[in-house]
Amino acid sequence: MDPRRKKKLTYGTIGLIFLLSGVEYAVILPTIWRYLQTLDAQPYFLGLSLSAFSLTGLLSGPLFGHWSDRTRTTKKIILFANIFEIAGNFMYFMGFSKWLLLSSRLVAGIGTGAGSSIFGFLTRSTAPEDRATVFAAVMACRQAGLLIGPACNIFLRLCNFHLGPFVVNKYTAPGLFMCLMWILLQLAVAFMYWDLPQLERMKTRGCSTNTSREEEEDEHGPGEDDEEKPLMVSQELVGSYGAVVMPNPQRNHSGASNHTPPLPAPPPPPPPETQGSPFRNFSIYKEFLREEVVVLLAAQFITLFNQTALETMVTPLTQKYFGYGELENSVMYCLCGVEVIGGFLFVRWLSRRASERVVLAIGLAICIISGVWCLVFLAKPLGDFPWQLTEFIIGVFLQVLGLPFVAVAQVSLFSKITAEKTQGFSQGVRRSVGGLATILGPVWAGGLTENIYIMLGVMMALLALLTVMLAFSYGRLVEPAAEEQGDSQESSD
Repeated sequence: MDPRRKKKLTYGTIGLIFLLSGVEYAVILPTIWRYLQTLDAQPYFLGLSLSAFSLTGLLSGPLFGHWSDRTRTTKKIILFANIFEIAGNFMYFMGFSKWLLLSSRLVAGIGTGAGSSIFGFLTRSTAPEDRATVFAAVMACRQAGLLIGPACNIFLRLCNFHLGPFVVNKYTAPGLFMCLMWILLQLAVAFMYWDLPQLERMKTRGCSTNTSREEEEDEHGPGEDDEEKPLMVSQELVGSYGAVVMPNPQRNHSGASNHTPPLPAPPPPPPPETQGSPFRNFSIYKEFLREEVVVLLAAQFITLFNQTALETMVTPLTQKYFGYGELENSVMYCLCGVEVIGGFLFVRWLSRRASERVVLAIGLAICIISGVWCLVFLAKPLGDFPWQLTEFIIGVFLQVLGLPFVAVAQVSLFSKITAEKTQGFSQGVRRSVGGLATILGPVWAGGLTENIYIMLGVMMALLALLTVMLAFSYGRLVEPAAEEQGDSQESSD
């Protein structure tokens, strides 16, 4: 098959993976609260069940990322991770007790760890200047799933039949539906996904003359030259360790030189089993305790903490003030999905015209405005029903609006300021920090549904802390590789 077609199918499959992750979230979230109530679960079980999914994803993300860094493959990792998604959603469908439902979210969450491998793969296969655009497109796929999920839920809520010993109703149907979807995705990954870094090793790119062949392979982007390298390279063009050597213009056709002796033949490359590990000379402290990395990890944690806390609060709040059920909540999440997709498309356009740190600052400003609005109007709604509904809609709109700006900016910039060879592990650490936020956020909100001022006050304090960190570290939130490359080019000139 043509390499370009393989690349398109692979990226399309990645889009399907994130699409289904969004569908799963949007299908389960509107109904899980009522589902738990039918199983005689206490209110705190809502926070536990939502956090359980993130807990195992937090633990599995770095492991899957490390696996992909060592093997430079992602296909078998995705196939392995999807098994947990299939099993977890089937357990959710069974739903015999609240403990089985909690266990189902723990099992399904392991499958989300493959996302770190995928982000590492995308980092190694895209050019830095195109990375924000690619990440925005991938994240938009997940948001499209958040849009499709509630629409699916509108039909799933009509289910009311038996499947052997199992009852299929509006609460158990989402689990069965997602189990079937992940099975179909397994087939898509098996037949439509390729490990592109291995397929593109023979392709050229215009890089520095001091860059090794292995670094060229890892940093190759999808928008670069697709011309294939010849299998045999003239010794005149290759020096020690694969460095490019310009041919001597005074060398005659017979290979002899009038002034310089012939270059020695390069040493043979080491066998694959003895080549250096990507984690050689890798230090966790030097990699993740740098100022700019800490700021981005803090942005990841705080924004996801606030987002999941508000999402957990939304369904009890709409039930309390507006009498909303699963249908109304599904429609609400569907409309939020439309807004987020539009936001990601706008950020994709903006990322070509502004730096990531500018996009991050814009998103943080929107999040602060949203937090102030929620603290003023959602903690104690003012006015009658129409005014309360309007206040609620504006608060949700502002919260959803800031998400694409922060999400795309911090992911893209994080991929540029961390080592590319260990990108899978680094993305796993980043997603684990986000997973910790999605664990603590629902637990925090689930225990404070009657104390909204305290809940929102802590969220605003976290946003204020992030604002101070961003202001002091704004100058360091740039891609160091670009500066180093510019310095090396100036020195070579």
